[in-house]
Amino acid sequence: MSLRHKAFSAAFTAIAATGADRWGRGLAQGKGAILTLHHVRPATAGGFRPNGLLEITPDFLDRALTLIRAEGYEIVSLDEALVRLVDPQPGRFFVALTFDDGYRDNLDHAWPVLAKHGVPWTLYAVRGFAERTARLWWLELEEAIRALPRVSVELPDGRFDAPSGTDAEKQKAFDQLYWRLRKGPEAILLSVISDLARQGGIDAIALVERECLPTETLRSLAGAPGVTIGAHTLSHPMLAKHPEAEARREVAESKAWLEEALGAPVRHFAYPVGDPTSAGPREFALAREAGFASAVATRPGHLFPGHAAHLHALPRVSLNGLHQSEAALKALLSGLPFLLWNKGQRMSVD
Repeated sequence: MSLRHKAFSAAFTAIAATGADRWGRGLAQGKGAILTLHHVRPATAGGFRPNGLLEITPDFLDRALTLIRAEGYEIVSLDEALVRLVDPQPGRFFVALTFDDGYRDNLDHAWPVLAKHGVPWTLYAVRGFAERTARLWWLELEEAIRALPRVSVELPDGRFDAPSGTDAEKQKAFDQLYWRLRKGPEAILLSVISDLARQGGIDAIALVERECLPTETLRSLAGAPGVTIGAHTLSHPMLAKHPEAEARREVAESKAWLEEALGAPVRHFAYPVGDPTSAGPREFALAREAGFASAVATRPGHLFPGHAAHLHALPRVSLNGLHQSEAALKALLSGLPFLLWNKGQRMSVD
C-alpha cells in the first residue's frame, strides 16, 4: 500500500474512532451517494497487485450492504436516486450501486450477494469489451510487468527503463510508468502498453474474453429484476483527450448500440476513468445531448441538491479494494473525507 493510501486508511480509522462519522453528517453528508465498484471476487494472495484497488471481495460487499442498512440508509436504483435528488423535500440518505466495465465476476460473485440483500444495481457496459474489440490496457500493463524481469520501452520524452524482478520493483515500475503514460495522449499510452504486452507474451483479446461479459449475457441480464444496464462508451477512451467529434461518437453510438442489443431504452452513462482529465464540461454536455438521463464521473463526493441541475456530472464514492473495512465505509458515507478532499466545496462540475 502506498503512503497515500496508508494516509487514507489512518484518516478513516480516526474518523470512526472519534465518532466523527456520526456527528459530522450534518456538516458533510449530502442527500445520497452513488457507489463505484469494479471487480467483486474472492481475495487472492498478496504480492504484485497494482490494480487491487479495483476489486473487493464478496464478503466485504455483503458486510457493506449490511452496514449501509444498519446505519439507517436506503439502497435504491439509479432511477430512484434521480427522483430523490431532484425532490426538494428532505428524506433518508440513499445509496445507489454502480459497477463499471461489465466484468464476469459481477455476475458470478456480486449478483448472488446483491440478490441476497434484495438491492438494485446498475452495470455500465462497454461495446468493445462485450465484443472483444477494445483493450483492458491497465490489466495488460499489469500482466506485462508481471511477466517481464525488466521494463524497458521508448517514450516520446525519453526511454523508460526499470528493473521488475521482485514484487516491490514491479509495483514501483507500474506506478511510475502508469502515471507517466496517463499524462500524455491516449494513443501513446496504448502503443507503449501494446509493445510491453508483446514483449511479455500477453494476449490482449484473451484478457478481455477472460474478464468481461459478452453481449448475449448483457442482453439476458437486462431483463432481470433490479438490474439496470447503462452505457460506458464504445471503446473505453479517456474522452477529454480526444477530438469532440470522436468523443461525441463514443457517447452517442454507445447508447444506440446498447439499446439495439438490449431491445430497451438506455438512460444512464458512465465516463471511462471519469476524473477531471478524462471528463469535463464538454463531455457532460455530450452526454446530455445524447439523451441520457444521468451520467456519472469518478470525481469523489456525495450528491447534494445542487446536483439536480447537473445530472450529467454526478460524483461517486469508490469502494476501494485497498480499504475494505467498516471504518472506511462509515467515513465515506459520512461525507467528511470529501469535505476535506474538495477543500470545502460540495460540488465539482467544471
